[in-house]
Amino acid sequence: MKNSVKPADTMMSHAKTYLAQRRSLGFDLKISGSILMDFARFADSMTYRGPITEELALAWAHSTKSERAITWARRIETIRPFAKYLKQFSPDTIVPGRDLCGRAHRRLAPHIYTEQELNELLAAAASLLPAGSIRPLTYEALFGLIAATGLRISEAINLSISDVNHEDGTLIVLETKFHKSRLIPLHPTVTSVLERYADRRLRVIAEAPCNSFFVGLNGKKLPIRTVEGTFDRIRRQLAWTARGDHSLPRIHDLRHTFVCRRILQWHQEGVSVDNRIIALSTYLGHVKPSDTYWYLTAVPELMEVVNQKFARYAEGASHE
Repeated sequence: MKNSVKPADTMMSHAKTYLAQRRSLGFDLKISGSILMDFARFADSMTYRGPITEELALAWAHSTKSERAITWARRIETIRPFAKYLKQFSPDTIVPGRDLCGRAHRRLAPHIYTEQELNELLAAAASLLPAGSIRPLTYEALFGLIAATGLRISEAINLSISDVNHEDGTLIVLETKFHKSRLIPLHPTVTSVLERYADRRLRVIAEAPCNSFFVGLNGKKLPIRTVEGTFDRIRRQLAWTARGDHSLPRIHDLRHTFVCRRILQWHQEGVSVDNRIIALSTYLGHVKPSDTYWYLTAVPELMEVVNQKFARYAEGASHE
């Protein structure tokens, strides 16, 4: 039976119907769905009834606390597919222009952590209170694992006990961002840290209430908001200054740092990066190598190596 949109229907009802149909087709829409529901609540709070207009879209886009144009543009981008859906049943619906608030996608330079900052992070995590509890052990191992492997924070906290193979020195990451699973080889030093954590975890929490590898004080899986809150407190304690386009250093910047350090090491070792980039892309769970290159940042150390290589190339070409 064909759907129909009635003028008296609320935007919330439209949004719920749309999300239900999209999810029935296999789309997750966890984040975009939450943003769309925020738009629907905004429209209904204004007792708005009728098709989406450009004025309504703009008012909602600017209702966020953020004053960044890219945030407004991404909000507009999120509701465009919903507007196209409604236009089938309500021809007066306006699909907001893609560039209504400017570009929705541009690369914001990440904060690339120095060796000293990584050491400070792990030391601060190990000093968390309560002393002697599972909490400092968990965060030291968690942040260390992300820094050493480039895992996404969601992938790290979703690890189960059985996903960590101490004997083989590997991790299994199941159903990641693009619904792909992958096997991640670990450096022996990382395997050793995870093995020690697992042993202490069993001794501190005699009977594990859940199967999650990383657990909090209550012995349960770590909520991502709790992890981000703990990281924020450590960040303020260390008084880091952001080097990049984001206002503050982020957990996700550890992933960017991992990519930069790995490619820098390959350059220093004289390894062909082009030949290795596919392996790195697979290791990170990217769909294609171009996604991995997106993580590259022109840090001084990397630029110095590249400049030296170019100088040798130019010198050789001049002698031909």
